[in-house]
Amino acid sequence: MTDMRRTLLWVIFTMSLVLLWDAWQKHNGQPSMFSLSPAKTAAPVAAGPAPAAVPGSGAATNAAVPAPAAALPAAGGGVGPAAAVPSAGSVAGQVAAASTFTVSTDVVKATFSTRGGELQKLELLQHRDPEDTTRNVLLFDQSAQRVYLAQTGLITNQAGVALPNHLSTLQLISSDTVLKDGQTELQVRFETPQGAGGVKLTKTYTLKRGDYTIGVKHEVANDTAAAVEPQLYLQLVRDGNPPPGESAFYFTFTGPALYTDAKKFQKLDFKDIEKHKADHEKTADNGWVSMVQHYFASAWILADKQPREYRTAKVGDNLYSIAAVMPLGSVAPGASVAHEARLFAGPQEEKKLAELAPGLELVKDYGWFTVLAKPLFWLLDQLYSVIGNWGWAIVALVFLLKAAFYWLNASAYRSMGKMKAINPRIMELRERLKDKPQQMQQEMMRIYKEEKVNPLGGCLPILAQMPFFIALYWVLLSSVEMRNAPWVGWITDLSAKDPYFILPLLMTASSLLQTWLNPTPPDPVQAKMMWIMPIAFSFMFFFFPAGLVLYWLTNNILSIAQQWMINKQLGVLGK
Repeated sequence: MTDMRRTLLWVIFTMSLVLLWDAWQKHNGQPSMFSLSPAKTAAPVAAGPAPAAVPGSGAATNAAVPAPAAALPAAGGGVGPAAAVPSAGSVAGQVAAASTFTVSTDVVKATFSTRGGELQKLELLQHRDPEDTTRNVLLFDQSAQRVYLAQTGLITNQAGVALPNHLSTLQLISSDTVLKDGQTELQVRFETPQGAGGVKLTKTYTLKRGDYTIGVKHEVANDTAAAVEPQLYLQLVRDGNPPPGESAFYFTFTGPALYTDAKKFQKLDFKDIEKHKADHEKTADNGWVSMVQHYFASAWILADKQPREYRTAKVGDNLYSIAAVMPLGSVAPGASVAHEARLFAGPQEEKKLAELAPGLELVKDYGWFTVLAKPLFWLLDQLYSVIGNWGWAIVALVFLLKAAFYWLNASAYRSMGKMKAINPRIMELRERLKDKPQQMQQEMMRIYKEEKVNPLGGCLPILAQMPFFIALYWVLLSSVEMRNAPWVGWITDLSAKDPYFILPLLMTASSLLQTWLNPTPPDPVQAKMMWIMPIAFSFMFFFFPAGLVLYWLTNNILSIAQQWMINKQLGVLGK
């Protein structure tokens, strides 16, 4: 039984080393042991990355699509008919001809392009870049290093009918660039140039004070002599790279996701999209599409009871899109139709996301422990509302968890204390009968039975509560509320590593003290490993966010206090 306990520890230690090495390999751009190839970089062109493809209608396409999109993603995420591809020179000219327009509110600075009226840069004014704290976080961007865009436009199944899409040149109508004092909202309006004829598209963005949700209204007017049947697409385009500043020692999900009432939250891997194997809901009359990364997300939010298709595609080298496509019905000559949607682009603040749309709070990546993590975050948030400091709220939550599991932990520590008390007898027995393993096992079992000791009694109660502490780990890792949140003194950002490594050093010391309080393994090699393991684990915590280290340190201190008291009651301190 003792050997089984040690074997479990060896397995955990070995798996941790493997995952640590794999994380280091991925951080340095090497292939993961669990994937086929490393991430690629987005391919730029002379004037910036090429725009993404128009989502195909599954039948005729309505516009020439610049490189790198040699094919249009058809309905359902497949590959549709090939589109005409202009030369590199014409693409560069089209990008260069577009002008930009930048507006600011109290929370965002947004840059729009007259090329399709796309939102091509979004700066979050209340969140600092993890790699350069003098800059703000850039969520949307179009540069040689990153591509992340919000695009909309029109497509149709009607052969020979051309409609404005996100590559068409639109005319800027707005002039206000700053949300002034006393104003609650700011509008940015684009429309098809005067005299262009055909189908006219007017696109209006409404940015509100203190809000990361942008209203987007599309008005389609038919100035032709025949009815048209437009489909509106709302898409997010992103490269497949992790966000800047990600640690090599932990990973959260980066990529497209969608939600429907039928299949709920569905995360999609970039590699599956590239291989046309992305399995997701294709049609619905509800739900939303999104791009997710650590701490931040963007999502197109649509009204329910509107039929739509969900489409994913690889639209370039290391460039992927997810889109919602909605039919707007038949628009007669001289008639018009309007559609309103919302674009969320900002931090993953769980309570606010839950209010925006059903299931939107699920973009916050809790891994496999969502069912436990959500109530734990709720409790953490309640503690913060009382205490007013996220660091002390973490400490208080660990206190509550330890109190909830007090008797379970007491059982485990009492079992370990008894094991520590009989440890000298076990050591003597193993030395005396080392050449008679069968008799040694029989004698050990006799001692365990006489002393009423279960060798696994110290492991099972702790294993039973591990899911709760792992869930809390993910809560602290995923909560954007920890960004730039101070605790005390030198800890000014709970989402960043301790600048002086004081918390990791204290955690290492507490882990070694816990090892001293535990029974010493009879095997000398295992005894040495019991001291090496906490040091190896603590090494990773030197690079973890301070909030996570604070959580583990508090848990260690409370565990030590309880174990110390029980060992003192059993009279086994120092043995």
